[in-house]
Amino acid sequence: MAHKASAAVPVKGSKLMVIGGASLVGSATVDEMLARGAEQVIIFDNLSFGGQPNIAHLEGNPKVKVVQGDILKLHQLLAATEGVDAIVHLAAYMTLNFDRDPWGGIDVNVRGVQNVLEACRSNKVKKLVFSSSNAVYGYGPGVKGDLVEGVPFHSEGAPPAAILYGASKIMGEQLCRDAFRKHGQDYVVLRFSTVYGERQHYRAANALYIVETHDAIKRGERPKVIGDGSETKHFVYVGDLARACCMAIEAPSTDVAVNTSGPEPITTLQLVNLVAELSGRPDLQAELVEPDPTKVRLTSGGAFEIVHKAAKDAIGWEPQVTMREGLGRLLAWRDAEAKRNA
Repeated sequence: MAHKASAAVPVKGSKLMVIGGASLVGSATVDEMLARGAEQVIIFDNLSFGGQPNIAHLEGNPKVKVVQGDILKLHQLLAATEGVDAIVHLAAYMTLNFDRDPWGGIDVNVRGVQNVLEACRSNKVKKLVFSSSNAVYGYGPGVKGDLVEGVPFHSEGAPPAAILYGASKIMGEQLCRDAFRKHGQDYVVLRFSTVYGERQHYRAANALYIVETHDAIKRGERPKVIGDGSETKHFVYVGDLARACCMAIEAPSTDVAVNTSGPEPITTLQLVNLVAELSGRPDLQAELVEPDPTKVRLTSGGAFEIVHKAAKDAIGWEPQVTMREGLGRLLAWRDAEAKRNA
């Protein structure tokens, strides 16, 4: 991990950009930047995943500029990044989208990152925060124990789309390292664990356990758990990640990749039953079902924990929101949205 004074960019008074800013993490990060006194925040997003409602509350804010653009079109990135001090790059295909469109996933997750780095070099952007994933450790039976930075990649026994996603994030990280070595481009990689929180969507394979469980309970049905429910999941609350993105910009650290995970892991069975309890229906306990071979579901193999100690050392970050508290916020938001749209 490198440290240098020039790698620290204050959020307050700076011109910042969030690529994929209309996403779950993106919209929360924009909110956090504004709360910390950013002079201007540019949301760069192609809006292909219907993110407009996530940023509707920012309409008319003089400090927010929305640019509908595509990271695969370098000229658009070059124009949008002029005068920008730091960028948080979140735009990516996740596993479910990779399963449907591998070509698109490779383009966005690899070529798109290289385009962002080229725009940073050309316009002298001081710092890039790149959102990676704990998928860089792989999936399947080999993933167990403490997952710390430096654990090797495991692919045996996992769906191809999950491995493609993880491999694409490894490539993104290495492109950042390459840009640092060749051009001195300062960067911090944040390896997100599964994100959840207000403005939750249906595109994240593991977060589906939360939203599909809540949907089933609302219909008065027992939620389903695939397998025996002993699989480990490690979630992180979206507000904690928004803080991590801002702290990574402000930290003197550069040329480093760190885990950003929630306080503790949880099994699928514990998660589903917790959602039932927080929904006021603890009687609707999970029903165990056999896996559907036609659906992409991520299995972790053995019990694991994504250790976030290095993030504390590198950027001063640690998670604050427990699973119970974060789930309560998410479910309250979903109930309010359902009422509003009724």
